Amino acid sequence: MKEDFLHYIWKFKKFDSLNLKTVQGELITILKTGDYLELAGPDFFNAHIEIGSQKWAGNVEIHLKSSDWYLHNHEKDPAYKNVILHVVWENDTAIFRENNIEIPVLVLKDYVSKEIIENYKSLVSAKTWIFCEKQLKNIDRFVFKNWQERLFFERLERKSKFIAQLLEETNQDWEAVLFCLLAKNFGLNTNGNSFLQISMAIPFSVIRKESFEIENLEALLFGAAGLLEVEKEDVYFKDLKFRYFYLLHKYQIEKTYTEPLQFFKLRPDNFPTIRLSQLAALYHKYQNLFSKIIDLKSVDAVYRLLSVSASSYWQNHYQFDKESPKKSKTLSKSFIDLLIINTIVPLQFTYSNIMGESISEDLIDFMNEVTSEKNVIMDKFNSFGIKSKTAFESQTLLELKNKYCEHKACLKCAIGLELLKNN
Repeated sequence: MKEDFLHYIWKFKKFDSLNLKTVQGELITILKTGDYLELAGPDFFNAHIEIGSQKWAGNVEIHLKSSDWYLHNHEKDPAYKNVILHVVWENDTAIFRENNIEIPVLVLKDYVSKEIIENYKSLVSAKTWIFCEKQLKNIDRFVFKNWQERLFFERLERKSKFIAQLLEETNQDWEAVLFCLLAKNFGLNTNGNSFLQISMAIPFSVIRKESFEIENLEALLFGAAGLLEVEKEDVYFKDLKFRYFYLLHKYQIEKTYTEPLQFFKLRPDNFPTIRLSQLAALYHKYQNLFSKIIDLKSVDAVYRLLSVSASSYWQNHYQFDKESPKKSKTLSKSFIDLLIINTIVPLQFTYSNIMGESISEDLIDFMNEVTSEKNVIMDKFNSFGIKSKTAFESQTLLELKNKYCEHKACLKCAIGLELLKNN
């Protein structure tokens, strides 16, 4: 038994509410269960309850055992002074207010049917991957689709917090925010944090001024990445190194050190050298990139906009001093899809919210044009009969698995609630 199950029972009144009594023997009439805000303090705020002949307005606290009140030190917290009813599964000790009056207690297990308890146990019994894997494909399509939309925007809301943080750090410069976001996502999971540090180490005003010479952009990015620290015979390497230290002096940029870049286990096309050159090429090709990205309305337009390639040196190199067979290093469709998912759509969402505009449906349509991500989580859901064809669907399934299933939050999940209702 978990406390969130008791929250569910109380919130949805899944108990016999006609003959409720406190352990002290007084009749209880629930006029309003209260607001479940999941904030610090009591579990339910502003409940309206009649105990005996007295009507009360206040808060309700819920515990598995009444002694948890003292275990959680509620007696020392002023936020709990206005608790009008203590709802517990087991009453193992009396709880008193400061004036030595006992807080009324309702023992919930006396009023909950065995069927509801069995349904709950069935839902959260141990499975191989997620609790509801055998029942998931039978969920009502309307419930599932509505929940997917909720999950999609929960995921965007979380991503938008990071963007808001970048806005603060860049003094509300949207172009600088975009540069940081793109840098982070060009680095993918392996080098994302390092690429973000690189983008933060170079004032974006310098990127703007030097964008007309791709060699200067590469010098700044490779230099900030620590890739120009050694000595090499390569002529292009020497040129970039000279440019880097010249630009540091010109703009009085303090040299910083970022996390070391990783090459190990990466496919050569994902080497940080290639991705940094492609990022430089993008900012060499476009000024005012932010306005162009905000105005994008279709996936095809994104593909056209982001059709850039690493500079000529990198067409036959993956690392300095090591020549390789010539190969075009243009951004692939699958890589641009990741930029749409992790940069463009979150940025459009955050910007529209700040501007007071609603583009929710447009973003869903946008993501439904993008091919689903391919990973082990999608493979697992597919094995349960839940197929992901678009990025909208894959993003919602990632949110479901990582933020609900992994935390066993079935009673906060529309799918879990639906199963509990129907079992």
